[in-house]
Amino acid sequence: MLNTNQINWQKVDGLLPVIVQNAQTCEVLMLGYMNQEALAKTLAEKKVTFFSRTKQRLWTKGETSGNFLNVVDMSLDCDKDTLLILANPIGGTCHTGAESCFHQFETNEQPDWIFFSKLERLIASRKGADPQSSYTAELYAKGTKRIAQKVGEEGVETALAATVKDREETICEAADLAYHLTVLLQDADLSWADLIGKLKERHNKIK
Repeated sequence: MLNTNQINWQKVDGLLPVIVQNAQTCEVLMLGYMNQEALAKTLAEKKVTFFSRTKQRLWTKGETSGNFLNVVDMSLDCDKDTLLILANPIGGTCHTGAESCFHQFETNEQPDWIFFSKLERLIASRKGADPQSSYTAELYAKGTKRIAQKVGEEGVETALAATVKDREETICEAADLAYHLTVLLQDADLSWADLIGKLKERHNKIK
């Protein structure tokens, strides 16, 4: 639970910089500012509310678009003058419709784990789609047994490539394995978050 008494309001002249990060993908979504009233409203309603410096009033993200930022957790930085909020976004956060306000990287390359998380969502969206529309949709249509068979095949091929120390082939086969395992998890209404949760549980037991 955030201890608001720790915030150095004097240092930030009453406006606390707030970074909002996607709780699932870790993508930075936006930066805003909160006064004490905005923070209190955010804590009470679990929806990110800023103080708009242009409108000079409280502004709940999504109040007109419906693209709310639902609070999962939050943390002050070590100097107690910046707040990080983990949130589950509803729709795109940026006014352009993009998922993040920070989407104009010069290389147009997404950070690795953000890319993978979005790939997982794309794979999930293929469930129930026309089998002729994509290989993923075709796999779902063939059923769990075929998907599981592909995971087994790719697992063996990954192991064989690693055994002969073929670096490039190991990368290719492991990528195939990760993809097919993602399809299998989604087919079972599971996700990588469920696996990570189990790893965390085991890690905590051996600390």
